[in-house]
Amino acid sequence: MIHLNKVPDKAAIDVAANRIQHFIHKTPILTSRILNEATGANLFLKCENLQKAGAFKSRGAVNALFSLSEIELKKGVCTHSSGNHAAALARAAALRNTKAYIVMPENSPTVKVDAVKYYGGQISFCAPNLAARESTLKTIQLETGAIEIHPYNNFTIIAGQATAAREIFLQLDMEPDFIIAPVGGGGLLSGTALSANYFSGKTKVIAAEPKGADDAYRSFKAGEIIPSENPVTIADGLLTSLGSKTFPIIMEHVHRIFTVEEHSIVKAMKFIWERMKIVIEPSSAVAVAAVFENKAYFEHTNTALIISGGNCDLNKLPWLT
Repeated sequence: MIHLNKVPDKAAIDVAANRIQHFIHKTPILTSRILNEATGANLFLKCENLQKAGAFKSRGAVNALFSLSEIELKKGVCTHSSGNHAAALARAAALRNTKAYIVMPENSPTVKVDAVKYYGGQISFCAPNLAARESTLKTIQLETGAIEIHPYNNFTIIAGQATAAREIFLQLDMEPDFIIAPVGGGGLLSGTALSANYFSGKTKVIAAEPKGADDAYRSFKAGEIIPSENPVTIADGLLTSLGSKTFPIIMEHVHRIFTVEEHSIVKAMKFIWERMKIVIEPSSAVAVAAVFENKAYFEHTNTALIISGGNCDLNKLPWLT
């Protein structure tokens, strides 16, 4: 079976797209006149909130598991994740008829915990920090012999995530000026950057990140990975540090990173719910908030936004608290 041990090339992303096509949705691109008027830009929302398991993570998880042989999968797979990768991996494991052992922070959103359980994932909870995640995962790996499928620091995962932007270029009848992707660990962002590099001659990739979890912005400026320490943001999917595999791709192919305020994330999320009638989670809203906060930069441009997921805890919507 295929294990990517180097940065995915164009062919690897094409292979990933073909491998996963029967197990994921080709998600729609939606537009909104009201959103365009409010921002001054022509925006194209790639709706991965409508993806299987509710987020883009299904792309990477399916690509990773369908790259493994039955022998490799015999003892299952394992990972640590605050939610979307966890659910996506549990679903992909079910498709391959193998077990998924998931380490989740004890403060993970209920909707994401329930999704992992629904797909048959076996959850172990831990303290909400990276050290606890990794030590708990190591214990489970020793006990079970399961293969670790890292949420983002894995080239096969990155190739899968790259298929979202690849679809954008196939779906639109022009090349957008920009693609905006939210950034946490950098799996989606690095995949998006690779696809823009391979499938477009002009599209620049921009990352969006909460100010309260701005380690990617600081790492980008410093030219070295600065770990995420005590991040504070409602965008629970963007709390992780960049990885050794994602960071070099980001440094080479990402144009710039915008950071956004918490109130802008809430405003953007509420705007999309009310005006476009689609459910997006705070991590997705970060990309929309980047346009609202930087209208002059995006004015009169054609800009695609990857709406990364739609898994929200309806009892804890940010505008209710």
